[in-house]
Amino acid sequence: MDDPYAFQLDPQLEADTVLIADWHLCQVRLMNDSRYPWVILVPKVPGVEEIHQLADEQQQLLLGESVRLSKALEQLFAPHKLNVAALGNMVRQLHIHHIVRFNDDFAFPRPVWGVGDAVPYESASLEETLNGLQIALELL
Repeated sequence: MDDPYAFQLDPQLEADTVLIADWHLCQVRLMNDSRYPWVILVPKVPGVEEIHQLADEQQQLLLGESVRLSKALEQLFAPHKLNVAALGNMVRQLHIHHIVRFNDDFAFPRPVWGVGDAVPYESASLEETLNGLQIALELL
């Protein structure tokens, strides 16, 4: 019988992202929007909507995994700025956005939310981006 408390990814996150890696606490997922390098961390803890709802040890793991991801994104993309945020207005399941920003990107300097429509990756570009991210994340 299935455990009703087991982690389940929100259907919207499932539809909008591609799995990059499965870490100790979080799934690492690429947002399928080629306008920005945009990765999210989703803690694999059922029923959690806010960071403060995680146990203390989980909060520390989340911070460590966020720092690891942030370093990889900075090394791989050399951004003007890295935006890290947990909003949850559309998807309540806790997820932390890590968005690489450049001063010439589609929305800069505004937030990326609500600015234009997502542009899904072409197949070859998606594979290249995933491979680059997986390599960068393994090096840390």
